[in-house]
Amino acid sequence: MTQFLKLFLYFLLILAFILPGFLSATSMDFCESSDELDRRCNSLSTTKCRELLEECQAYLDEKSAQIEADITKTEAEKKTLQSQIYSLGNKIENLSYQIYRSNLVIKDLGIQVTDTENSIVGTSFEIDSSKDRLAGILRAIYEEDQKSIVEIFLGEDQLSDFFNDLVALEELSNKNKELLGDIKEMKIYLEGQKESLGEEKESMENLVVIQDLQKKESQSTKNEREGFLEMTEAEYQKQLKEKEETEKKAQAIRTRLFELIGVPDAPTFEEAYEIAKFVSGSTGIRPALLLAVLTQESNIGKNVGQCFLTNIKTGDGIQMTTKQKETHVMKPSRDVSPFLAVTQELGKDPYNTPVSCPMKDKYGNPIGYGGAMGPSQFIPSTWVSYKDEIKATTGKLANPWDIRDAFLATGIYLKDLGGNTNEFNAVMKYFSGNVWSKWEEFYGRSVLAIADGYENDIKEMNY
Repeated sequence: MTQFLKLFLYFLLILAFILPGFLSATSMDFCESSDELDRRCNSLSTTKCRELLEECQAYLDEKSAQIEADITKTEAEKKTLQSQIYSLGNKIENLSYQIYRSNLVIKDLGIQVTDTENSIVGTSFEIDSSKDRLAGILRAIYEEDQKSIVEIFLGEDQLSDFFNDLVALEELSNKNKELLGDIKEMKIYLEGQKESLGEEKESMENLVVIQDLQKKESQSTKNEREGFLEMTEAEYQKQLKEKEETEKKAQAIRTRLFELIGVPDAPTFEEAYEIAKFVSGSTGIRPALLLAVLTQESNIGKNVGQCFLTNIKTGDGIQMTTKQKETHVMKPSRDVSPFLAVTQELGKDPYNTPVSCPMKDKYGNPIGYGGAMGPSQFIPSTWVSYKDEIKATTGKLANPWDIRDAFLATGIYLKDLGGNTNEFNAVMKYFSGNVWSKWEEFYGRSVLAIADGYENDIKEMNY
């Protein structure tokens, strides 16, 4: 096989691995263009358009997840670089201190060497002086030794004086020799000290050179890491922006999908399941539980309340059918103002908009307050806390009486209440708040029983 054929086969193998991934990555690029999506959807039926949008949503969700993984990786790289830069900064600071300290030692050694040299010069002078004194003493001894007997008798009053002078000269000579020896030893010691100090000074100077090189190398590495960090930060910001843009595109597609689920106020089970399935994809709350809550609350939109508010000061109202007066229709301090704001925003008549009547005990006395709105039976003060989040998903004003908005609000609320991990607790909080009595648990048991039934229906019908 020729070299050319080998290269060609290698090229084909590389294409076999790369091309499918390349095609799959680029074949869904049209999902990122709303104009291209509109063009394609306009040529398709509603069902096919929904299928296309669902494919695009899955593609964008996958892309967002990949970007999130890249962001996590980049964050780790940032932390590593920041740690390295911090460590190098400390190393440079420490080397600067060591260089400063070494230079002080070198300066001190230099002073010691100078002092030792001066001491050596002084000692040399003492040696020369001692030598001169010793030479004078030796000459005097020699001259005394050269005197004749006649000179000794003539020169000294007594003979003993001559011998005393001679002995004194010899003792002086011996002491001078001893002193000279000590001075010479001192000079040798000082010269040794000078050499030792000089070697120590040279060693410290070499150490400073090495430390300075280490400092420059560390500074260069730090500058390099700072450059990498700057590039990594730029990449990180780019990834964040890309993720934000991808999520916006995915959100736009989710909004379009939601709009395509055209259902009446009281949908069929199949229509309600389609909404619940969509909401489940956004919130993680299983469709059967969403259906069960709305069944328990309003029979999936068939009963959204049997009372009207008539008095905004007291919260009293009337029954829709009998016109009988009802107290505790709405809690005035908590829900009347939000209710008026919601109805005004949606252009509804607050006195002709159905809300729930209060629950009653066996004697007909109200238990708590009514005032819950729409298929999900949100009280107004809770609804206003979620309406902006719902609007961000649907792209329009949140409407508690719209079945789609009701499903979405329920899903978001149950998710916030922990419905992904403990469905019973979340359902009970949905009904009674954070604290409930034992008798109220009928609600949670009923909802979960309905959810189990729906789960079986969904499996049997292969939805």
